[in-house]
Amino acid sequence: MAQPDIATVRPKTGPRAGARGSDFSPLLREVKEAGLLERRTASYVIAISLNVVLLAATWAGIILLGNSWLQLLLAVPLAIFTTRAAFFGHDAGHQQISKSRQWHDWLGMLHGDFLCGMSYGWWNDKHNRHHANPNHTDKDPDVGEGVLVWTLEQAEGRTGLHGWLTRNQARIFFPLLTLEGLNLKVSSVTFLLGKRSCRQARIEFGLIVAHLVIYFSALFLIMSPGKAIAFAALHHALFGLHLGSVFAPNHKGMEMPDADSDWGHLEKQVLTSRNVRGGLVVDWMMGGLNYQIEHHLFPSMPRANLRFAQPIVESYCERIGMPYVSTGVIESYRMGLGHMHEVGSELRSEYAARGI
Repeated sequence: MAQPDIATVRPKTGPRAGARGSDFSPLLREVKEAGLLERRTASYVIAISLNVVLLAATWAGIILLGNSWLQLLLAVPLAIFTTRAAFFGHDAGHQQISKSRQWHDWLGMLHGDFLCGMSYGWWNDKHNRHHANPNHTDKDPDVGEGVLVWTLEQAEGRTGLHGWLTRNQARIFFPLLTLEGLNLKVSSVTFLLGKRSCRQARIEFGLIVAHLVIYFSALFLIMSPGKAIAFAALHHALFGLHLGSVFAPNHKGMEMPDADSDWGHLEKQVLTSRNVRGGLVVDWMMGGLNYQIEHHLFPSMPRANLRFAQPIVESYCERIGMPYVSTGVIESYRMGLGHMHEVGSELRSEYAARGI
C-alpha cells in the first residue's frame, strides 16, 4: 500500500482566522428555513415496521429451510436488517424520531438491546462523546488507543502483540471488523454490569439476556449444533463488517484536533468528517450516514433528510472558504487505510532496522 504524506496523520490545517461558532448560525438558519430539522415520525414508523417485517420474514425463511446448510445464506439478509435495526437505535439516541425522550429511550433499547444484543446506553454515551469532539485525540473514544491506534504518539513503543497489530493494522482492519459484532456484546455487558444500581441498566441487561436466550434457542431448535454455531458466527461476522464499514470511512484520515486546537462548531465537525458519494445503493447500505458532515452538524436531523441538506451545506462551506471533503466509496477507504498504514510506519521502520 502506498504511503501517504505524514500530513494525513496529524492535523493538516488549522481553523480559518476569526472563525468561530457564529459561522454556524447562518447555515443553521438556512437549514431550518428548509424544514430539514423537522421530525419525520410517520416515515420512521413505516421504515421501522418494514424492517421488523423483513427481519421476521428472514427468520421465517430460516425455519422453512429446515436443518440445511442453505440456511447460512440467510445470514446475509439477517446481518443487513440487524444493521438497519442498529441504525434506528442510533437515530433514537439522537432524538430524531419523535418529541418524547422516553419514547426514544424505549425505541433505542428495543432496537439496540433486544434486536441487536448491544447496550443502547453504552452506545449512546460513547457516541455522544464522539459527536462532541470528533477525532479529538484526548476526548473522542473512537480514536482512543486500543487494539488499533490512530496517531504516531499512540503507536510509539508498542511491542509484542500490540506492536504487531499496529504494524499491520491497515491490512487486518477489515478482518478485525468481523469480530465487532461480538465485541459490541461484550463491551455492552461489561458496561451494564458496572451500572447495576441504575434502573435503565437493569432493564437493558434483561433485554440483552432475552435477546441471547431467544436467538440461540431458536438457532439450536431449528438447526443442528454445528450449523447453529456456524450460522451465529457468520451472522455476527457480517453484522460487524457491515456496521464497521459504514462508520469507518467517515473520519479516519481526516483532521485530528488536540488539546491546543480552538475550533468552533463548524470547523470541529466539517474538518474532521468526510462524505461518501455513490448514489442510492450506497445511501441505502450506509443508511444515509455517508452524509457524515451533515449528520455531525445537525445530529438531531432525521437521517432521511441528510441528503437534502448536503447541497446546502456544501454550498455554504464553499462560500465561506471552508474545506468540504466528499469522495467515492473506494477513495474513502483508501484514505482511511492509508492513514492507518502511515501511523504504523515508524514502528515498522524500527523493526526493520533491528532485522525483525
